[in-house]
Amino acid sequence: MEIASDIHTISLGFPKNEVFGLVSQMNRAAVSMASNIAEGSNRGNVHFKHYLNISLGSSFELQTQLLIANQNKYITHEITLEIENKIIEFQKMIYGFIVKLG
Repeated sequence: MEIASDIHTISLGFPKNEVFGLVSQMNRAAVSMASNIAEGSNRGNVHFKHYLNISLGSSFELQTQLLIANQNKYITHEITLEIENKIIEFQKMIYGFIVKLG
């Protein structure tokens, strides 16, 4: 949820022409990361793993969108690295959880 909050905050400074484009995509991907974990958490391991994989996929989508935002100079390199490091840490944790579930 911290990543979703970070994305929401940084996207407020994006150009207005990106509101229905990159801003919307980034916010949806960030929210999807947390939402799929929550949705899958009350299911059996097989289904939970499926939701964790969806969450993981959303994190890779967000990571790519973050790099696009940096390329377009909507965010600084420092902010990009800070959020990308959080995303990478998230990916490692989710992947480890998936492996642990079998």
